[in-house]
Amino acid sequence: MSKKIIAVLGATGAQGGGLVRAILNDPKGGFAARAIVRDPKSDKAKALAALGAEVVAGDVDDEASLVRAFTGAYGAYCVTFFWAHFSAEKEMAEVAAMARAAKATGLKHVVWSTLEDTRKKIPLSDPRMPTLHGNYKVPHFDGKGEANAEFAKAGVPTTLFHTSFYWENLIHFGMGPRKGADGKLVFALPMGGKKLPGIAAEDIGRCAYGVFKAGDNYIGKSIGVAGEHPTGAQMAASLGKALGQPVAFYAMPFDDYRKLGFPGADDLGNMFQYKHDFEADFCAARPLDLSRALNPALQNFDTWLAANKARIPIQ
Repeated sequence: MSKKIIAVLGATGAQGGGLVRAILNDPKGGFAARAIVRDPKSDKAKALAALGAEVVAGDVDDEASLVRAFTGAYGAYCVTFFWAHFSAEKEMAEVAAMARAAKATGLKHVVWSTLEDTRKKIPLSDPRMPTLHGNYKVPHFDGKGEANAEFAKAGVPTTLFHTSFYWENLIHFGMGPRKGADGKLVFALPMGGKKLPGIAAEDIGRCAYGVFKAGDNYIGKSIGVAGEHPTGAQMAASLGKALGQPVAFYAMPFDDYRKLGFPGADDLGNMFQYKHDFEADFCAARPLDLSRALNPALQNFDTWLAANKARIPIQ
């Protein structure tokens, strides 16, 4: 019996790559991985091909290429990367193209990696946090949340799949502990004493695979995944244990984070404030029991740290 093909956008990235590997690591699971990449000749693309993935060219900014890449597939994993261009409008246009391509090729199941539209809880007129780019509170959330409607508009069977804070941010985006003036490590996070749902990037793909394996169970539903819901202080304690030296927690004020000056600092500052102010709803939308049911190998923060502590740069 032929396997159902899952076409995976962002296949060389964190989420898509995790899904491709999850499919390939389950050869009897009934699914095959089609990795959609901009450059099939890149080292990352070649690595996926070596693992057994079908690698095809496709670009989220080229709808015709998406139609070609989706043709013959059972389902698709759709994801966008806001940080490549910092434009929610561009992200929404990319999602509209994905939805039209999915409809044109008759896909039976799309899993769309999305996030909340924060304006539903914090209208643009709300002064609690600044409005950004004229139309958003958290642009990299709001564009995805608004774009959810594109799949419904196109009539595509879709699961709205809400992700969480990547623990890999501690490795790649300078969010790990830093040495203070006294030489002691400090972990700064603008979350006060509230919980921050987080997840290993690889587990996002594994959870998404669990959604596809569940057949129609999650079509038409909005779900979310996380590996754990720790507070900043709990994360600091875990970091200290893993690194073998004390790590103090600093609850950075939101305004201070917004003013850090790197590209997107204001967006992320607003994001952390949203997660802080609406902690209960944000955590409830990412239940650990569902995440574990979708992915029995789900890692918590301590498990992830044990495998990745040496990769966290100490600045």
